[in-house]
Amino acid sequence: MSKPKHLFMNVFLLFFFLFLSTSLCQYSEADKKRARSLYLIRHGEYNISDTSDAKIGKELTPLGIAQTRLLAARLKSMSVEFTSLTSSTMTRAHQTAMVLNQEFPNLELKQDELICECTPPTWREDVMADETKSDLNNCVENLEEAFLEFFIPSQDANDRNDIIVCHGNVIRYFVTKVLKVDTMAWLQMSITNCSLTIIRIKPDGTMKLDTFSDYGHIPENMRTFTGGDNESKELVIPSSK
Repeated sequence: MSKPKHLFMNVFLLFFFLFLSTSLCQYSEADKKRARSLYLIRHGEYNISDTSDAKIGKELTPLGIAQTRLLAARLKSMSVEFTSLTSSTMTRAHQTAMVLNQEFPNLELKQDELICECTPPTWREDVMADETKSDLNNCVENLEEAFLEFFIPSQDANDRNDIIVCHGNVIRYFVTKVLKVDTMAWLQMSITNCSLTIIRIKPDGTMKLDTFSDYGHIPENMRTFTGGDNESKELVIPSSK
């Protein structure tokens, strides 16, 4: 073989093996990732008449605690090994997570300010009239950062099933992101207290909405929700006639 041909062959083989090595490394890294399922939970009913700060007051009502216990029973009945439990730092979400934590004591309860309740931009002018531009921008920034943090495949060789206890606006915004629709549409959905929204994230990063605002574990006479006619309900002894 002549020297030019021999040199060409060596260079070709060098680039071929470099390409093969890079491809194998990329495949190996992708192969390590597994699926993640997010169990998004809206907190239980809370004391809306409490005017104190949401991180101090606005605690769960007795009905909200009962809703949470029904949800805990639903989660326990699933053949799922949950891998984490996170709540927002607001009282109503944190207390909901605390009740769930009693049924899943092996999970360390963590808190994240990024998933606190806020109002993202929407088409509803009456809703936007009560919001400042700064609050709207902060809301979107937090939710976008949270989406990047949570809505990713498992980063190791194990599937993950993560429970996230947060808020109605937050969950509805996330759902618009998963469905790849205009995030301004989040207010077109109503969501029940202590309902279950499940998102499946495949190893390649693609996402599927498995269920939204599933409240099959809550009887209608104990259901409270956002949107539409929401009758006030309490866990009290009926007054005698």
